[in-house]
Amino acid sequence: MNRRSLLLTPLLFPNGSGAEIWPQQYDSGYQLYQENNDRIRVEAIYLRGKVDIDSDTSVRFQYLHDAISGSSPTGALPGGLNPFLAEIEDVREGYLAAIDHQFGDHRVEFEAAYSTESDYDSTGLSLTDSWDLNQKNTKLVFGINYLFDKVQVPGINAQDKTGIDFFTGVTQIIDKNTVITANLTLGNSQGYLNDPYKAIQRDDSADFGLVPGSLINMYAENRPDSRFRQVLQLEGTHYVASANGAFDAVLRLSNDDYGVFSQTVQLEWRQAIGEKFEVTPYFRYYHQNAADFFTNTLDGIVPLGITPPDYPNGSGANYSADYRLSALDTVSLGIRMHYQLNESLSASACYERYSMSGLGSDSSPAQAYPDANIWTFGMRLKF
Repeated sequence: MNRRSLLLTPLLFPNGSGAEIWPQQYDSGYQLYQENNDRIRVEAIYLRGKVDIDSDTSVRFQYLHDAISGSSPTGALPGGLNPFLAEIEDVREGYLAAIDHQFGDHRVEFEAAYSTESDYDSTGLSLTDSWDLNQKNTKLVFGINYLFDKVQVPGINAQDKTGIDFFTGVTQIIDKNTVITANLTLGNSQGYLNDPYKAIQRDDSADFGLVPGSLINMYAENRPDSRFRQVLQLEGTHYVASANGAFDAVLRLSNDDYGVFSQTVQLEWRQAIGEKFEVTPYFRYYHQNAADFFTNTLDGIVPLGITPPDYPNGSGANYSADYRLSALDTVSLGIRMHYQLNESLSASACYERYSMSGLGSDSSPAQAYPDANIWTFGMRLKF
């Protein structure tokens, strides 16, 4: 018996007997996200577990540790005196615990999560009800998420950000080979929604003695202090018996009162090879238009003679040069592999190539948009 088994023994056999064992599943993994040109690098490790206390009750947990380093666009335009990229470095720790219980045809789950990093703390609570109908051929899901975040903004006190999501969905078995799902989420965020490390430039007049001139100054962005989102996701899975494989398709539509409307399409084919190996190539395309207040400079947005606030609160004119709010496309191509080593242990690996590009004149400079390689490796133990 290994060290982990010894540590778990008091939990698995509460009466001191090894005659029975609660069904369990543990996942561990490592992911590396690396943008081209030594931009952002994120290394993450995670551990997830699930223990079935009895046929009606189970508990879940998750631990996440990730480290980010590299450089990210500041909001300044390239070629000027202000740096286009800024170095960042941080570490995040995340924890999640959940318990669910079966009440007749309903399975109710309560989840609590917390994550912390040097300048950001997030606490989340979630309650979900899954209701089986039609001899378990139909499943309805209802739920609510609540987030309370603390944002450390340099120069002022910590700022609050809250979010609440209501979601519902239905999953329907069409036949023995086909399942479809539809989900709708309505969410609202309020409070400090700015990124404290993103800025926007403006050409300001300056007096150099007898000769007038201009300076390019940087100001903090000013996003609205509320955001209402609507997300519709449709998904279908069909098993093709003749090929011993399954086709999955996902369509996701998202809209918010920032003016951002996005569409996501993901297609994947899960192919079994023998009894132990599965390979899944996939493709994902994402498109969005720009937020109503996205702009590369403040020129013409905030008139000269009026100085934008150092710590904007969402009131007044809104503006942001964050490339993630511009019109853009992303394309991902990837392949996942899964191998079942034995009845209890399996291994997985995934590679994804990710590419983002701006669209038309309503975008950031081309060098703001990253390309990245994403590697993921995992193990699963189930008994």
